[in-house]
Amino acid sequence: MPYPRSPWYKTEVELQTENKFNLHPVINRLLTKKGLTPQEITEFFSWDLKGLPNMAGLKDIQVCAQAIIDCLDNNKKIGIYGDYDVDGTTSCALFYQFFQKLDVEVEMIQPSRFIEGYGIHNSSIDKSIEMGIELLITVDCGISNVETAAYAKEQGLDLIITDHHKDAREVMPDCVAVVNPNRRDEPADSDLTTLAGVGVAFAVCVEVRKILLSQGKDIASIYDLLQYVAIGTICDLAKLTPMNLKLVRHGMRLIKTSEYEGIRTFFPPEDRKKDIIPSEKLSFNVGPLINSKGRLDHPEVALKLLIEKDNKTAREYYHQLENCNNERKFIQKEVFDEAKQQVIDQMKHGEPLICIVYAPHWHEGVIGIVASKLVETFKVPAIVFSDSENEGVIKASARSAGGLNLFDLLDANKDLFIKFGGHKAAAGLSMQKENLAQFKENLNQMLSEIPAIQRTVQHLYDLEISPEEISPSLLKALDMLEPFGMGNAKPVFKLKGGFLKSYDLMKDVHVRWNFSSNKNPKLNLKGISFNYVGKWGHMSPNEIFERQKIDGEELNVYFTLSLNYFNGNKYIQLMVDKLDFN
Repeated sequence: MPYPRSPWYKTEVELQTENKFNLHPVINRLLTKKGLTPQEITEFFSWDLKGLPNMAGLKDIQVCAQAIIDCLDNNKKIGIYGDYDVDGTTSCALFYQFFQKLDVEVEMIQPSRFIEGYGIHNSSIDKSIEMGIELLITVDCGISNVETAAYAKEQGLDLIITDHHKDAREVMPDCVAVVNPNRRDEPADSDLTTLAGVGVAFAVCVEVRKILLSQGKDIASIYDLLQYVAIGTICDLAKLTPMNLKLVRHGMRLIKTSEYEGIRTFFPPEDRKKDIIPSEKLSFNVGPLINSKGRLDHPEVALKLLIEKDNKTAREYYHQLENCNNERKFIQKEVFDEAKQQVIDQMKHGEPLICIVYAPHWHEGVIGIVASKLVETFKVPAIVFSDSENEGVIKASARSAGGLNLFDLLDANKDLFIKFGGHKAAAGLSMQKENLAQFKENLNQMLSEIPAIQRTVQHLYDLEISPEEISPSLLKALDMLEPFGMGNAKPVFKLKGGFLKSYDLMKDVHVRWNFSSNKNPKLNLKGISFNYVGKWGHMSPNEIFERQKIDGEELNVYFTLSLNYFNGNKYIQLMVDKLDFN
């Protein structure tokens, strides 16, 4: 067993990074623990857009851009067809604003989750032709719609597919162009594979503008479109590689002074006055609002908001989304409570390898969120089924846990499915209800052969820190690591030797904590845990309070850090995820 490292000892990497970036000691330890080299740290902090991977090298992007320019030159009508989630909606908005810069009006089409469903369909082709569209561009969907592409060709409609989902059909769609960093003939190790759908749409706009500029035309900058890239990338949980970090950082910086009325409605003046707009604002506020309409109704209001020019109209659309999101929360809670109880009932036969639940009446629009919450609760993958609009057919949203490649797991069972698509962390599928029992059996068998550490959520923390290190300077330093998201999670800290001085319940489910330290009883650290009461596998506040008095055990607190703004004041707040004893 190695000797514990002296606190004053620093590795060569730590010294290099500390000197080069003038980093806070805690940030320095974080980056060193991740095993990043000085060169990787330089790239992590970089804002240099000139250092982006070559997006012009995407297959078919030149063909795609030229086809768009040919339509512009010949005054042909262009349509944009996007998925109903945040990525699809921001992609549509980005293309709309791009064509506005060219003084070109385009038609915007989005499907209903409950009528057409995910992807592009024959009915969408018919609708496009009825609208007089001569070139239809998909965003964030289409790679699996081989039959629809063939139908579009048969009907004489030019189709361009831009997507980022995995190319998993026997053949690719036959159309004018397929721009997708994850198509089968793109390099699997390309840096571009992590682009969200909105990132692919931006790449197309960059290429079109480049060609137009080479023709001597005066085309406005499209830099401000990175606002949409930031929102879509964060909310679609695209991995925050150095490429996506650059795109999102620039987009989030632009949001503070956005000229787009639709985007401004999500960020009140107090948000825009902050040093930075935190990525959590996108994840927990903006994304759910944009998604809410598509989950319960038709997504068009969210898209209308994102492209609206009038402040008053934008506010009206925003309030519609707020009302819809409140309704979504109510429905989601009902479904989650029932799904959670199903899992608990199943646990009478042993710990689950995966949560597979089904009820015919569950609202299709929330089963994806419920699947995510089941993963968060039980730390294993989750698949939530409900009845589809077709008799005898059930639909599901699936979410992975840990490092499990869920797509590959489901792909091995595709013979049971009617439709299936997605990526490593999330997928959707439909199948005959009669196949459900076989499906459950197959997945449990496959998962039993995979080590638990690869298929479960591990409770990990990034760094143990002392109470004295929790300071405004640390909070300021953490801003340097923004944006947080998939692949760059907000650091989870461990405070050892904590002492729970008191706690308060808020609305019966949230807990406000007051901590001190065994070594420093006068210390006062404020913390909060949302929806803590009744959380699976967590000790109650009273149990923690009484146990530390009786046993005198050291309390460990696991948390992230944030600033709480209240009545014009701000103070450091521990966002407490878990508490346990040594």
